[in-house]
Amino acid sequence: MSFEGYDKDFKITDKVAIITGGASGIGRAIAEFYVEKEAKVALFDVKDDVSDAAKEVSAENAIGVKVDITDGDSIQGAVNQTVEHFGKVDILVNCAGVALLDDAENLSDDYWQKTMDLNLTGTFKMSQLVGRQLIEQGHGGKIINMASQGAIIALDNHVAYGASKAAVVNMTKVLAVEWAQFDIKVNAISPTVVLTELGKKAWAGEVGEKAKREIPLGRFGYPEEVAGMALFLASDAANLITGENIVMDGGNTVK
Repeated sequence: MSFEGYDKDFKITDKVAIITGGASGIGRAIAEFYVEKEAKVALFDVKDDVSDAAKEVSAENAIGVKVDITDGDSIQGAVNQTVEHFGKVDILVNCAGVALLDDAENLSDDYWQKTMDLNLTGTFKMSQLVGRQLIEQGHGGKIINMASQGAIIALDNHVAYGASKAAVVNMTKVLAVEWAQFDIKVNAISPTVVLTELGKKAWAGEVGEKAKREIPLGRFGYPEEVAGMALFLASDAANLITGENIVMDGGNTVK
């Protein structure tokens, strides 16, 4: 394919993006930024208020769909609903996930399995079913997976979470290789702690201050910063990038 340039305002005009975990946190920030850059978005979330969240993002260019990302039938129905509403899909952002933490010797089977079901299997099922849609449409696309700094460094009490995110990074690379022939680019983003409402609570007080002291830039991230990277990867400016894991951690993993 020849290079045809890209919109230097990073607009993704009329692109249709599915964003899992889109009702809140990083997913919500990405949805808002995508709409600002003239995309249409489908917010997939298990929360009952996902339709209300979509209306807050945009009354005209967003829909909310309640989805269980561990259930293939639920995902397929939601993808079909998105295509029926917007006519196509161009972008998938896999943000939905869970952090169930405990030390390795005490981690329950339930915590391990739920972590793998949501973070890994859910991301794969979403990628597989949306990937099929992109292949059928025949005009390429973008898949962006949310991994974590925990995919590449050891974090206390994060054995299940880190394992799931490391697997997401490797899955990203495999999908990038397999689907390059269809012009589908697949990349991952690995942030440090991100100050969503949950992040603020989990990393409040001395535990957060101690963690920040270990980060060269001395701070955590914000949802809007991750949304900026997700916009770049969704845009034509990133058309030569696939199979990469973009680390956004203030230098924490380079020490």
